[in-house]
Amino acid sequence: MEENVYLFVPNLIGYVRVVLALASFYFMPSNHVLAATLYLLSGFLDALDGHAARYFNQCSRLGALLDMVTDRFTTMGLLATLCYLYPSYMFFFQLSMVIDIVSHWIHTQSSLIKGSTSHKVIDLSANPILRHYYHNKVILFTMCAANELFYCLLYLCHFTCGPVLPLFNVGLWTVLAVLTCPLAIVKSGISVVQLWAACENVVTIDVAERQQARRNKAD
Repeated sequence: MEENVYLFVPNLIGYVRVVLALASFYFMPSNHVLAATLYLLSGFLDALDGHAARYFNQCSRLGALLDMVTDRFTTMGLLATLCYLYPSYMFFFQLSMVIDIVSHWIHTQSSLIKGSTSHKVIDLSANPILRHYYHNKVILFTMCAANELFYCLLYLCHFTCGPVLPLFNVGLWTVLAVLTCPLAIVKSGISVVQLWAACENVVTIDVAERQQARRNKAD
């Protein structure tokens, strides 16, 4: 019996992530608690679809694409909201969007050119930063979670500072935003490294193909 890839469990989780993310966008102007809850729940499910794919032996190219695209558009939607809420920092959020989209798009294209099945499959001879980032699940989860949490906390801080910590007389959301900010910055730095490494891969392939074309012409 032919398998229905659309109905693979990890892909079903991916569809739920999309619905939750879109619902969070809808409520962002009017209900910050519900919007943040839906957004974070969508992000939490991102940690489950990979486990489900391995557990049910349902890894698929559709799932990999759905995972990456959902990651990108959820973050972009939140950053677009932050541009509205914090207009003085609009350039920072726009720059974050540009780095995130461009680095992942070029990296994905370079992976396809090299024949990789996923943008997370890194050649062991490639950049060591990316090798540890994508192959160490603790590092990958921590960086991605901190990045999403930072932006979500910035969103919440526009409406409330959160429960006040009596010892410091500072809101919890503010404290968590300060703590996750350095990791979000590092995450953007890793995206820049990813962009550079992907461009290097494509250029290497270009050079090899041009050399081969010259050899074929000489023959």
